[in-house]
Amino acid sequence: MDKRIGFIGAGNMAQTIINGLIRNYTGINEKIYISNRTRAKGESLRNKFNVNLCESNIELVKNCDIIFLCVKPDIYSFVLDEIKEYVNEHQLLISVIVGITLEDMGSHFLQPKKIIRTMPNVAVTVGEGMTAVTPNDRVEEEELNLAITLLSSIGKVDVIKESLMDVATSISGCSPAFVAMFVEALADGGVLQGMPRDKAYQYAAQTLIGTAKMILENEIHPGKLKDTVTSPGGVTIEGVSVLEKRGFRGIVIEAMEACGRKIKLLKK
Repeated sequence: MDKRIGFIGAGNMAQTIINGLIRNYTGINEKIYISNRTRAKGESLRNKFNVNLCESNIELVKNCDIIFLCVKPDIYSFVLDEIKEYVNEHQLLISVIVGITLEDMGSHFLQPKKIIRTMPNVAVTVGEGMTAVTPNDRVEEEELNLAITLLSSIGKVDVIKESLMDVATSISGCSPAFVAMFVEALADGGVLQGMPRDKAYQYAAQTLIGTAKMILENEIHPGKLKDTVTSPGGVTIEGVSVLEKRGFRGIVIEAMEACGRKIKLLKK
């Protein structure tokens, strides 16, 4: 890795990506630069990962080839206005800012810049995240592949059209909360039948991991997997019948639609 990589904002997502990069690329910490509004937090991260701490966002931009924007949506405009005169046509900007479009970011610059918009989910913290990626038309294939390589250090990466980014936010960004609720409910059901809670969480969570791997790695359709487990007149079909009667799938779809509506509302 011969590129110098900067992170504007030292929050959880920046730390997760930095940790993934250091875990996958020996010595890359020497080429990582960070800046943060709170000096103490920046110093803490510098000491934790042995990376370079910049005095300002402008200093970071001047030193880096790739710049991750890891700030909150309410201050992104201020940050871009601050650095816009120092970003050149060769630098690659990678946004991890929720809800901010490529057009939104591009509008801050007088000349077109190379910008990639991303949407990681919370599972990146354990290296099993799902990150949606969409580049603008200034990003070359080699640059996009480099961004994918970097982000692959924290999980799987998928390139999509920007029109699908809000959907990706719902299905990947919001759904961990729904999945966690499902695991908790499964565990509650186990506890109700006498299993200790710690074991109930373990069984429910591991079953979720295994089921997901079967769908992804063995390319088993979810419906086929359900049919495989539900033998005629068996135990599982009894539970499936209850879920269907209560509108389980319909409720999940409605929840996804609600997330989509909220995203559009927040963007307005």
